[in-house]
Amino acid sequence: MNYVAAQSGAYLHHLAFESSDPERLAGFYADVMQMDLQQVSDSEWRCEGPARRVVVVKGGDKTLAYAGLAVRDADALEGMRGRAKDCGLEIVPSPSPYLNPGAFGVRDNDGNLICFGLAGKDTVKTMGAPRPHHGGPIWGPLQHLTFASRDLEGFVDFYHRKLGFRMVDRVVREDGSLATVFVTSNHEHHTIACFQTSEAGVDHHSYEAGEWNYIRDWCDHFASRGIQLAWGPGRHGPGHNLFAFIVDPDGNWIEISAELEVIHDRPCEDWPQEPRTLNKWGWARMRS
Repeated sequence: MNYVAAQSGAYLHHLAFESSDPERLAGFYADVMQMDLQQVSDSEWRCEGPARRVVVVKGGDKTLAYAGLAVRDADALEGMRGRAKDCGLEIVPSPSPYLNPGAFGVRDNDGNLICFGLAGKDTVKTMGAPRPHHGGPIWGPLQHLTFASRDLEGFVDFYHRKLGFRMVDRVVREDGSLATVFVTSNHEHHTIACFQTSEAGVDHHSYEAGEWNYIRDWCDHFASRGIQLAWGPGRHGPGHNLFAFIVDPDGNWIEISAELEVIHDRPCEDWPQEPRTLNKWGWARMRS
């Protein structure tokens, strides 16, 4: 299989969420997730921090408006566009304010709008080691997006077979059916993942803290804002990352992750559907 998405080096550059109260939700991300806040219109707000960006627009709570993935260069973008066309996917305009002209969008099996493009020069992701945050925002680039879906096979067909994301791990039930799938478009363990559940939507989105002590700093920061942890600290099986979760005012789950596995060249692995796969350290938030 030609892993076009993986070859493009695509990474999760920004997310846009709908909210019945966009001002409240944007204010939460600005304060709790340490981003600058900008009101663009009566119905759109933008939150921007170091290598993390969230757009909030008027709409229904806990609804993804779109996800923006930035690719390596113009050739990679045209490769993604060509692959989408060859697979019969409808190409739609990208609504993203952070991707350069020429970006495009496609809708996945559940109707989620996924946009690909080149990041604007003023929004290029900062790579490398976490930088000191004394007196400034804590390190935490936007890292991955995890969906919930009734149609996990449809997820695999869209992201893995059609768009060319590389499948790195699967969680498999005793009867052999899939419970969770992790796919990547770069060197990190997963860019997008999906749980099979009774309802479709976003399960959570994640920020990469880099090192374990940065999760400590994030948790201290949440405590200073009166935000309680909803799950964790813990350690996942797939990806081996450490984690802590909070929930925003609309009910969206936010993960702070550290030390996510870097993928070099290994085959896809299967994990059993059991609590210790989700959390090696203790209680697991089982989806199905």
